[in-house]
Amino acid sequence: MSISLQKGQKVSLSKESKGLSNVLVGLGWDAVEQRSGLFGLFKAADIDCDATAILLKNGKFTDKNDVVYFGNLTHKSGTVRHMGDNLTGEGDGDDEQILIELSRVPQEYDKIVIVVNIYSAVQRKQHFGMIRNAFIRIVDGSTNKEMCKYDLTENYSGMTAMIFGEIYRHNGEWKFGAIGQGTKDTSIGDLCRRYV
Repeated sequence: MSISLQKGQKVSLSKESKGLSNVLVGLGWDAVEQRSGLFGLFKAADIDCDATAILLKNGKFTDKNDVVYFGNLTHKSGTVRHMGDNLTGEGDGDDEQILIELSRVPQEYDKIVIVVNIYSAVQRKQHFGMIRNAFIRIVDGSTNKEMCKYDLTENYSGMTAMIFGEIYRHNGEWKFGAIGQGTKDTSIGDLCRRYV
């Protein structure tokens, strides 16, 4: 049974699934319907959220090649793969997915931070207050069983990016921490600089 996490909670992925070797990180969101047009009809805005995995060494970002996103779909180690860009967030289920082969992630990486930013947020006057039903979930890649899910429930008005959570190594185990921290970063580069 999937564990429903609260902000700040941590869970051992290794203990939840013995022999865990790979996970799918699913991220989803929906645009809030807003009044627009001549007749004031409600319509969901096209908000292009981009999921990114930032690989850290000793908790630090050291190399631009350690960023997996729509412009670099596969990490140089081949262990972290982005499954492609969703430009609108429409539809049910995961909007973007990242596959991580935990058993093969090179030892020097101790943490993989999962972030989402709104593409061209400032120019398009968009922010996370215009998004609802945002979540991150971790699925056992071998069994397709959802291990845990974190629904973001706070009001993130004015925030243009989000640190959803992190998968990290601790005492030989892989764990997941639900973060849910909104930021005003306007690019993937800004988010990466937080970890320098």
